[in-house]
Amino acid sequence: MALPKANRLKCRKDFQAVFREGVRRHGSYLTLRALKPLSSIRSSLDTDTKNIQATDSRHLASTRIGISISTKVSKRAVVRNRIKRQITAFLHNLLPKLSPGWRLVVVVKPTAADSKCVSPQFLQELEQLLAQAEVFDGHS
Repeated sequence: MALPKANRLKCRKDFQAVFREGVRRHGSYLTLRALKPLSSIRSSLDTDTKNIQATDSRHLASTRIGISISTKVSKRAVVRNRIKRQITAFLHNLLPKLSPGWRLVVVVKPTAADSKCVSPQFLQELEQLLAQAEVFDGHS
């Protein structure tokens, strides 16, 4: 199941911003890069202009997710696409639990291809990385 368009991270600039400014959480199969919503950064500042608040609410509309998987994981596109589809389906189910406004990039490590198919431990690791980065609503 594909992610809705509103939840996809597409722009090169967005990926670069997440890699440059986001927090990192490492696992054995994955690395999660997460960039906090703009409102949590600006909420500490004293902003009384309505324009900034309007742009904040637009950015908080949805959590956007990108998946990065290189040819180091597998030379075969079939394998890379299968891993990407399974991660996407898992994240699609988790979308209601995620706090709004986050920008996330899931980087798949070469060890992921060794697990033949995406195993339950693989998906459990993704959920643990999201919890460590405090991306869940209520940080559960």
